[in-house]
Amino acid sequence: MKQFMSFVTKEFYHVLRDRKTLFILFGMPVVQILIFGFALTTEVKNSKIVVLNMAHDQSSRLLIDQIEASAYFETSRELNSFSQVEEEFKRGEIRLALVIPANFEQNMRRGEQVKLQLINDASDPNTATTLGNYMGFILADFQRMHFPTAPLPMQIVSEIKMLYNPQLKGAPNFVPGVMAMVLMLICVMMTSVAIVREKETGTMEILLVSPFKPILVIFSKAFPYLLLSLVNVSSILLLSVFVLNLPINGSLFLLYAMSTLFIITCLSIGILISVRTNSQQVAMLISLMGMLLPALLFSGFMFPIENMPIPLQVISNIVPAKWYYIIVKAVMIKGLGFMSIWKEAAILLLMTFVLLGISLKKFKIRLA
Repeated sequence: MKQFMSFVTKEFYHVLRDRKTLFILFGMPVVQILIFGFALTTEVKNSKIVVLNMAHDQSSRLLIDQIEASAYFETSRELNSFSQVEEEFKRGEIRLALVIPANFEQNMRRGEQVKLQLINDASDPNTATTLGNYMGFILADFQRMHFPTAPLPMQIVSEIKMLYNPQLKGAPNFVPGVMAMVLMLICVMMTSVAIVREKETGTMEILLVSPFKPILVIFSKAFPYLLLSLVNVSSILLLSVFVLNLPINGSLFLLYAMSTLFIITCLSIGILISVRTNSQQVAMLISLMGMLLPALLFSGFMFPIENMPIPLQVISNIVPAKWYYIIVKAVMIKGLGFMSIWKEAAILLLMTFVLLGISLKKFKIRLA
């Protein structure tokens, strides 16, 4: 045990002296979580709109105030004539225009049909549809608040309830995905490169002929990255809670336990790559290209797996990031316990044993 800790301490010193390695280890998670949490969100916020208010009554003013109070729209200015609407769109500074007809309040109180015109910039159809839905929700909420007893024709109204993410924020989807992607990349790449580096410099031969068991040499080089990856998990969770306002609804201990299991699985992949390669460039290329694309495509956080062809859905089952993504969403977002994720945990555990078994079998005690 004393020899093992000596090798672990040596690897820690090596990592802490290398600034580039430290940046990859601790800089990448912070940058990724901030980019995905803010820049690549699916939400549409602070969209500039214009309002053509032909009513100029109290109710229309209340409606405009309610729209401005939302986080989705920002009123650029109020127009005086319909001809100004097209000019605003030509400038490219607005995404939507709202036209409030005359006698708006009077017609609402009478229970007459009131038509508000929404003019969207459909050059980006997805954004236009989203903004139209946002405005529809605001208008429906305005009617419930200010005209709850207004007579309406008989109609079927569907009540929508959003579980776990009522505000439809992007963070509950991106944070688990970023955790899976970052941990997979860092653990696999850093472990494989660290072991192959010993082969290139010739120090692996010295380590193999030492009294220390060869397989413990490998484990001692992977162990520091387990601890450092847990630090990354902590930094991501802290950013999620205090920057992205995403609470942890489930057990924090269970989340760390499952993260540790996933990290060990990824370290096993890195060990397997290291025993099959002899240069850092090859190990890094395999780690980046072989892990980045599967983590993005087959984890489920960027593209729905159920929409993929059947062969690709089958391939996604061998990607550890998919199962960890499901676990994090269940524990962190939904607040579920171990009984809801034991199947995914068992799959990761099985992958770990298989990968370590193959690595031990392929590991060569003699380099020549």
